[in-house]
Amino acid sequence: MSVVALVVGRFAGAVLRADLPELPEERLAETIVFVVRRVRGMPSPMRLGVGAVAAVVGGLGAVVGDGRVAAVLRRFPLPLTGEYVRLVRSLAYAYVWDRWPTTSAAGAAR
Repeated sequence: MSVVALVVGRFAGAVLRADLPELPEERLAETIVFVVRRVRGMPSPMRLGVGAVAAVVGGLGAVVGDGRVAAVLRRFPLPLTGEYVRLVRSLAYAYVWDRWPTTSAAGAAR
């Protein structure tokens, strides 16, 4: 697994745990794999940009914790990092509600 995939996966997990706290672990893991796969499949220029932002966010996450960084970026969308949060969130949400349409707003399986 590449460094970018690892960092994107960690951040996606932190965002999803905060946004969908009741999402079962197996669904969480499957969703993270989907997000990482989609980022890997982006055209090269876009993947490089996402990778650069992911590296900065991942570096901060390694120092202060992924959950803390995700919480701050969710509340205070900064330039580029706000787009990164929206990208991760939109990919994850699309996957969750397409794959499991009866999922509750908190992520619980129905």
